Amino acid sequence: MNHSRIASALVILAAATALTACGDGDAATTAGSTPSATTAAASPSAAPASSAAAGSTADKELCTSFSKAADEMKAELVKIATAGEPTAADFKKILADLEKETAALASAGGDSKVAAALKSFGAEAGKAAAAADPESAADNGALEKAGTELTAACKAAGASVNF
Repeated sequence: MNHSRIASALVILAAATALTACGDGDAATTAGSTPSATTAAASPSAAPASSAAAGSTADKELCTSFSKAADEMKAELVKIATAGEPTAADFKKILADLEKETAALASAGGDSKVAAALKSFGAEAGKAAAAADPESAADNGALEKAGTELTAACKAAGASVNF
């Protein structure tokens, strides 16, 4: 396997790992029979956002839902990397899925800081997915920075951080 491809896969994996810090302490981290990312993303749409307390609860739910989706995407990346050298199409699919999941969650979050951070992260994942070389585009630091900001927003919302 090409060392630059491994390094890029690890950068994407690190960005996704940083995001899973948004989840609660009991969040499932197994790659086996977890629900699909679409199923995980569907749950926050019913989250209340009418009061400050409800907003905080909704933000926690957004973080937990994203954590589950990111775990699934990390598992997919690991599966691809262990099967052989990841292709540009592999990186494009993972980044596009990441963009789609964050957009769905962000739309459920209204105007909260977590929703804004999800939008920012999704935009960076989308830019990388749309690039001719998504692997290199994801390795520019912007995706990792957006992940760090999302982690901070989740922590500020009261979501526990798992390291």
